Amino acid sequence: MSIRSERIAEQIRAELDQLLRQETSDPRVGLLTLTRVKLSADMGTATIFWSPLAADPETDVKDISDGLTSATGFLRGRLARRLSLRRMPTLSFRYDPSLREGSETLALLRGLPEVQSESQEERADDEVGTGEGEHGEE
Repeated sequence: MSIRSERIAEQIRAELDQLLRQETSDPRVGLLTLTRVKLSADMGTATIFWSPLAADPETDVKDISDGLTSATGFLRGRLARRLSLRRMPTLSFRYDPSLREGSETLALLRGLPEVQSESQEERADDEVGTGEGEHGEE
């Protein structure tokens, strides 16, 4: 991707992020984060990757996807007013599971016995260090 394409993709991501937070009223969309935007070589299509902000496993990805699909025309029109592009790309939204997978991986790592024992040792060291400072001042 060229530098110009990357810059435009970032502008699209930032503007869409703002539009979704401030101007989209569809309750299905809710809170989400736009992880990246990928522009086609001819800049005719922008694929927007998104992930729900809530780490709630019950978040219905299908509902959010349907909400984004129904708002696509509105969002594209608003983007056209905000960005000075000769031709506004067609918007395509895709679910990005990487944030959820990352959270699950961290949870698994925290559950490992080695990590738990290291974490407990660090907490014990912090408590001892904190305790000494408090008693030394009195």
